[in-house]
Amino acid sequence: MNGYTSRTYVRSCSSLSEDQPKDNSVSDMLVDSFGRLHTYLRISLTERCNLRCQYCMPEDGVELTPRPQLLTKAEILRVANLFVSGGVNKIRLTGGEPTVRKDIEDICLELSNLKGLRTLSMTTNGIALARKLPKLKECGLTSVNISLDTLIPAKFELLTRRRGHEKVMDSINAAIDLGFNPVKVNCVVMRGFNDDEICDFVELTREKPINIRFIEFMPFDGNVWNVKKLVPYTEMMDTVVKRFTSLKRLQDHPTDTAKNFTIDGHQGRVSFITSMTEHFCAGCNRLRLLADGNFKVCLFGPSEVSLRDPLRNGADDRELREIIGAAVKKKKASHAGMFDIAKTANRPMIHIGG
Repeated sequence: MNGYTSRTYVRSCSSLSEDQPKDNSVSDMLVDSFGRLHTYLRISLTERCNLRCQYCMPEDGVELTPRPQLLTKAEILRVANLFVSGGVNKIRLTGGEPTVRKDIEDICLELSNLKGLRTLSMTTNGIALARKLPKLKECGLTSVNISLDTLIPAKFELLTRRRGHEKVMDSINAAIDLGFNPVKVNCVVMRGFNDDEICDFVELTREKPINIRFIEFMPFDGNVWNVKKLVPYTEMMDTVVKRFTSLKRLQDHPTDTAKNFTIDGHQGRVSFITSMTEHFCAGCNRLRLLADGNFKVCLFGPSEVSLRDPLRNGADDRELREIIGAAVKKKKASHAGMFDIAKTANRPMIHIGG
């Protein structure tokens, strides 16, 4: 890191330290060598999905992990309990598509009962969500992110290689009706595909408590990443502010991945996730448990360590905490940058979890 970046990094980590609880509820297991406290765990429940999005999965599909090698419900709950007892207070369920897992309601119910967990979230493509959401809310789900990259049904089918646009819109409205506030809608912006719809997405925030989150296109194995597809945050901003002149920046938390904005007269908000052009590594508080039991400390880093194998070989909680803590301590200060990321071997997003 250069001098400026280093100073900025130290200030950011100092801000994070101020947010750490002052009691003994936080385990050293969750603090890396840069002082970042990790209180947010993303758990991928499955590699299966009912869509085939082009930026997530290669056209010819991917080889899925055999079912016996995936974590069972009991194994997920045991590992989650280790993290929550160590200080994790937010869990997000991902996939694949988490709603295709048959025991999703039971998993939500048991996770929501973990002492110390404040937030139980889910990221979903929304295809099956509308009919499952009432039960999921009863089981403790507190927030939801729904992926939608186009408001045009024909383009939706082109991108996802499946039909279902209407079902996703129904899920967004169902979430609003059930009182989820905000309902976060994730939109990956790709030049030449949906960058002409940015302002149409912003319009969704006018009358409804929707948080539109524009995400820069990111490179993963199999998605034919090309820097020319990337629409930088600054360009997206220029597009929005020309039409919505009252766009105003909010004060973000040091761990936020998004730059958040309000617009006068709009119920919802607009956010930008700038993973490629303005990374937020200094404030990163996220860890990932993959469906096959591998533990990943950085979305863009290839390093993984298995928690499934020691778990099935009889490791006790102390041994598992040591494995987790050692991996966290090896987390790098920041990812390599978008051009190096594109050349680094990493798994497809459907394996990693959204």
